[in-house]
Amino acid sequence: MFRRKTLIPAVLLTVGFTVLSLMESPRLPEEIAMQDKLLHGFMYTLLAIAWTVSIQITNYKSQITKYLLVCLSVTAYGALMELLQHYCTVTRSGEWLDVLADFIGALIGVAIVAIINHRSPITNDQ
Repeated sequence: MFRRKTLIPAVLLTVGFTVLSLMESPRLPEEIAMQDKLLHGFMYTLLAIAWTVSIQITNYKSQITKYLLVCLSVTAYGALMELLQHYCTVTRSGEWLDVLADFIGALIGVAIVAIINHRSPITNDQ
């Protein structure tokens, strides 16, 4: 189910993003808020790409299910990080706009992999 070569980077990205999301951070000025949303989108694009590539599915209907599952899972992970920031940290606060940026990033990441897979044949390599 998982490609061994790509599972480790996906797990390491997830652990790294968890640490970055929960470590202490100074309050950002309002003018940096939009850059923060772009950073969220970029991070979750990378995360969605990593997890989409690491899951090995060979038939078309299962590919679509995989894309939906990864997008929803990565977004749920982002929402969990926001809740943990809100309730479990002192210097961070959870924001729903960050979850929206995470969702958009996850959509972009899954779309990138879907486009690449559509243009090249699906392989069964591990």
